[in-house]
Amino acid sequence: MVELLAPAGDLEKLKFAFHYGADAVYIGGVNYSLRANAKNFTLESIKEGVTYAHERGKKVYVTVNIILHNEEEDGLLEYLQKLSETKVDAVIVSDIAVIEMIRKYKIPLEVHLSTQASVLNAESAKFYKELGVKRIVLAREANKEDIKKIKEETGLELECFVHGAMCTSFSGRCVMSNVLTNRDANRGGCAQICRWLFEDQNDTFSMTSKDLNMIEHLKEMISLGVNSFKVEGRMRGIYYIATVILTYRRLIDKILNDTLTEEDVSYALKILNRCANRDSAPQFFEKLPTEKEQYFLGREEVSNQDFLGLVLEYDEQTKTVVLEERNYFKRGDIVEFFGPNTKTFTYQINQIYDEEGKKIEVANHPGMIIKLCDIPKVEAYDMMRIKIVDK
Repeated sequence: MVELLAPAGDLEKLKFAFHYGADAVYIGGVNYSLRANAKNFTLESIKEGVTYAHERGKKVYVTVNIILHNEEEDGLLEYLQKLSETKVDAVIVSDIAVIEMIRKYKIPLEVHLSTQASVLNAESAKFYKELGVKRIVLAREANKEDIKKIKEETGLELECFVHGAMCTSFSGRCVMSNVLTNRDANRGGCAQICRWLFEDQNDTFSMTSKDLNMIEHLKEMISLGVNSFKVEGRMRGIYYIATVILTYRRLIDKILNDTLTEEDVSYALKILNRCANRDSAPQFFEKLPTEKEQYFLGREEVSNQDFLGLVLEYDEQTKTVVLEERNYFKRGDIVEFFGPNTKTFTYQINQIYDEEGKKIEVANHPGMIIKLCDIPKVEAYDMMRIKIVDK
């Protein structure tokens, strides 16, 4: 089994993640989750998401991974029982108290251990296995030797992050946010202090890591026995989720079909490096990161405006596409269309029509409905972006 696991901050993102190729998503409830600033899911929307997923043969995992204080014990048992009733496929936990509560009350929930537990060795994995944990989400600091040994000695399902933000501290065990803002990073309130800019007498500096990107090591990770490839980003938008998940989906399928080429990997790297506003690296997989994998002397994060439009409708007879505009584009621009069932193609915009059919020169109001003509076949929920690179 090789699973592609996507983040989903709300129902819309959950649906896009599945549409673009995810096998499973991980979501957070309103309480007990480490992304307090995400929209997150009520019990009602969790149930809706689970129903949507199961109808499509997909899975939903719910994070219950904060470090518990005494006040959080009230209501936790009821919450876990209700999660079980919604038929979620697993809960992702970090606190042993949550695991013990599930065991003590025989709540029929599969337990995955959160990366917050920082498992890097086989003995720790064995300990959690004895508690009933079925899957370990390894610490981001795990290297390939760690992964190999843990798999060989435990036989547990292993889940590894393959893409997205890194934590400057050890798999999230950070108190900088608490000290400087009184927001607890281990209770969902991280203020991302590591990305702030600091000054001394001579320099402006930061202490943040570049993002994680494991595209070049997927085949080796599969051979090591990694079961689930996890993408970080419950706060990310639908364009990021669609782009990253589709890229990993296509590469994983090519690996499993033994058709992956160096050209495929090179193209994927170009797409992913354009998708986010930070540089990326494999980080700990092969060696300890150096200054090349970090930002020390400042950085520039440019807002990505590649996402131009979301396909709403397509008329095959007139070859007309109806788009919801997301970022500025104009007549004459060269763009790309892509989607899970659409081979990426390039198109030069010759004419733009507004919702009433009037010709316009530019689309410059996010959310406006526009039409383009003479478009090769696309599908609803495909996306239009600026032309990135030639394959």
